[in-house]
Amino acid sequence: MKIISAKYIFKDGEYINNSAIVFDDSIIEVDTLDNIKMKYPNIEHIEYSKNSIIYPGFINLHTHLEFSANRAKLKLGNFIEWLYSVFEYRDELVAKLDEQTIDSAIEQMKSSGVTTFGAISSFGADMRACRESKLRVIYFNEVIGSSAAMVDALFQDFKLRLDESKSISDDRFYPAIAIHSPYSVHPFLLREVLNIAKKEAMLVTAHFLESKEEREWLEGASGAFKELFKKFFNVDTPVTSIDEFLDAFKDIKTLFTHCTQADKKELDIINQNRGSVIHCPRSNRLLNCGVLDISNVNSLLLGTDGLSSNYSLSILDELKSALFMHTKYPPKELALNLIKSVTINAANATNLNVGNIKQGAFADFAIFELPDDLSDESSGSLALNTIIECRSAKEVYIAGEKI
Repeated sequence: MKIISAKYIFKDGEYINNSAIVFDDSIIEVDTLDNIKMKYPNIEHIEYSKNSIIYPGFINLHTHLEFSANRAKLKLGNFIEWLYSVFEYRDELVAKLDEQTIDSAIEQMKSSGVTTFGAISSFGADMRACRESKLRVIYFNEVIGSSAAMVDALFQDFKLRLDESKSISDDRFYPAIAIHSPYSVHPFLLREVLNIAKKEAMLVTAHFLESKEEREWLEGASGAFKELFKKFFNVDTPVTSIDEFLDAFKDIKTLFTHCTQADKKELDIINQNRGSVIHCPRSNRLLNCGVLDISNVNSLLLGTDGLSSNYSLSILDELKSALFMHTKYPPKELALNLIKSVTINAANATNLNVGNIKQGAFADFAIFELPDDLSDESSGSLALNTIIECRSAKEVYIAGEKI
């Protein structure tokens, strides 16, 4: 057992002062520093500087490590141009992927205070590297394919990848399910995969209404997607509608990603079904997809997306972008809500024993140092200064081990 303390600890969505944590691989107790010292007088005490904050390890719930070899090969600035470039260069980028590239991407996340991340995997190429990393990984095996003739083969491939991930699962590697999007997954394939999710109580995520082109296609079989689907798949109509897709998740707690083009009615359906929305502001901006209406989201989460549509996997960079993107909210109020999006909100959305500093939770911590001349110690100010002043975490612990 050890004791760790700092001036501030972020617990249950609030900052508490002059407290300490007793831990081994999990959190044993949280109390005032004086009480902890009295109760545990003879164990090691790790004490951080007067302006340090102990956070639960941050959670980045959406990234694509299989595209980590990209630098400027994929075309940013326009969603359709980017999507065409994905079709053109996907095989080349996956062929260039190696464990060193994946490890470097994971290190970017860890350096920014991330201890748990969601990896969206289409091919399984990153599975072993994710399993061998020291971070906790929610491994979302993705299903994709809208051709009726390919449904059986795609389903079998998905099940093989899912079974492989299940065979190596433990408390740092959690197999899960990803549905690519309403425009790219056949309804029969969607139904069978979601049946597995229900039967095995697996976490589910899905891309949803990321671009205006997606909405145009799903609503009226028109727009830029029409040419794309004709060229690559020889089809003229979408396989499902927006309402049909959402209805498929009616009894499944799902993490919907992007939702920049979702209207209030659709976001209300997600809220009513206890779903969450993963906000990826930098990717949305770089692909010109619009801005998520966070005022209509009950459970807001945050993700970096992948290096296919972003320039770093730092959750601190993502927090900064979100802070400056949503200008109608007071900075301190927004900053606190954003910190919650990568801690307690993410814990509640995933049902994992992370994201909060409480008895019994995993001892996953990210320690940050604020400037020495900090004068405003309100919760909003502490959150705001964490986001704007911190470039990296000072220390990161997973299962009580400094990594």
